[in-house]
Amino acid sequence: MKTTTRFTAVAVLFAAFTLTPNLQAEPLVTIETVTVGDTGNAADTTGYGAVAEVFAIGKYEVTIAQYTTFLNSVAAVTSESYLINLWSHYMESKGNIAGISRSGDGTLVSPYRYLVIGSGNRPISYVSWFDAARFANWMNNGATNGASTETGAYTLNGATNGVGFTKNPGATCWIPSENEWYKAAYYKGGATNAGYWVYPTQSDTAPGNLIGGVANQANYYNGVYAVTQSSDYSDSINYLTDAGAFSGSAGAYNTFDQGGNMFEWNDAVIGSSRGIRGGSWANGLVITVRSSDRGYDVPSSERSFVGFRVASVSAPVTNVILTVEEAATLSGDWQFVTEINVGPMTNTSEFYRLKIRTVVE
Repeated sequence: MKTTTRFTAVAVLFAAFTLTPNLQAEPLVTIETVTVGDTGNAADTTGYGAVAEVFAIGKYEVTIAQYTTFLNSVAAVTSESYLINLWSHYMESKGNIAGISRSGDGTLVSPYRYLVIGSGNRPISYVSWFDAARFANWMNNGATNGASTETGAYTLNGATNGVGFTKNPGATCWIPSENEWYKAAYYKGGATNAGYWVYPTQSDTAPGNLIGGVANQANYYNGVYAVTQSSDYSDSINYLTDAGAFSGSAGAYNTFDQGGNMFEWNDAVIGSSRGIRGGSWANGLVITVRSSDRGYDVPSSERSFVGFRVASVSAPVTNVILTVEEAATLSGDWQFVTEINVGPMTNTSEFYRLKIRTVVE
């Protein structure tokens, strides 16, 4: 996984650095992340949430489109069962969560081809803990065609069951620890003793499930399904919502859907299982989206209501000053999102206006 922090300054008179091209292969998938700071924060009364280091976590759950790109990169031509089984036929046939279709037979003559069904911005499901770990390894290794799924964040070497796998030192993308996931979801932020919300929508009151910009909402069943606002269930209706669909219900660190849409794998080992948290579209108990609910499942299991998001190292910050002419040459993905006055220029009333964009790739 490559972390790139890009800067320009609308300045005059001089330039301190020259842009050089990045010769590395561009990643096929980028994950938008948010930084989780407030290092050394206290744990919640549940015992979870204390994290000593700054880290980044996916703003959204890993999407169908991102996972489809991953499949086409690593599981197009293969006879390895652990790669073939990164895709489940339920991803295509289960109308509630579809999905991803697959054609071909995995050979050079007829490679597997994976295609998005419907909106690719919905979260992926029917993924095991091992599927999530392989995606993290691939991201860790650059998210390029042929990048390894077996080493990186986790040393798997074909494994598809068991719990004896821990994050490797130096990993840059991984499945969040339970404390990391919990802090990103429930911690109020701003200090080391800021306290915790009960729900990951910055609320101590149970959320509703109206899609849109209304505050304190989530995609879970509370007597009606969020997508249909009806209690009736149909096998043919897709009950997932796009990343960010509950635009008024971000967490304190600006994550979305840590309550509802999908339960999400975390790195906790609970007996012979791995941790899951957050509730889902299919679950009718509000307790499942509460901070007090600690779920778990066998790490090889694949379910219509379990997905994942990834964590990563936080992006570094480096100052770069450019002339107006150099700044004008920047195009495409230079979308400036932060503007900071960093000091007056000598003998002039102008200010360097530092504009920063952080991209985790």
